[in-house]
Amino acid sequence: MSEEEVRVRVLLLLGDQAEIVADVPPAERAEPARYPAAEIAAAVGLETRELPGKVLAASVGRDDRLSGWRLAQ
Repeated sequence: MSEEEVRVRVLLLLGDQAEIVADVPPAERAEPARYPAAEIAAAVGLETRELPGKVLAASVGRDDRLSGWRLAQ
């Protein structure tokens, strides 16, 4: 089984968590998911404070959790 890749957007930071949504029009988005901001920032080579507004690519795991963060092309 191959991993699915998705494009997501970092909405904002809440404490040490980043709120992540699918990179689709707001009316089509599901509720945001939260992931550790430091983990994402380290993976993409940015400061944590630079994450809001960034579009990223990530792999969807079997448990539907995202990993393998990278800046979207």
